[in-house]
Amino acid sequence: MMAGASEQSGGLLRTVKAVAWSFLGLRARQAHEQDVRHIKPLHLVAMGLVGVFLFVGGLMAFAHWMVA
Repeated sequence: MMAGASEQSGGLLRTVKAVAWSFLGLRARQAHEQDVRHIKPLHLVAMGLVGVFLFVGGLMAFAHWMVA
């Protein structure tokens, strides 16, 4: 019962992978459809914001490292 419940609600790893693939712009249709069925939209938005902050922070750190 527990495995089915975690598959149904998505999971952190599945959400992170979906957001990472969307940042790259590459995703198979079948995988995208599975994500739509299993991941909650609020989790996608939250993980997307975390991804944006990490990406921008990484760019800022890289720019600071290159200039310093």
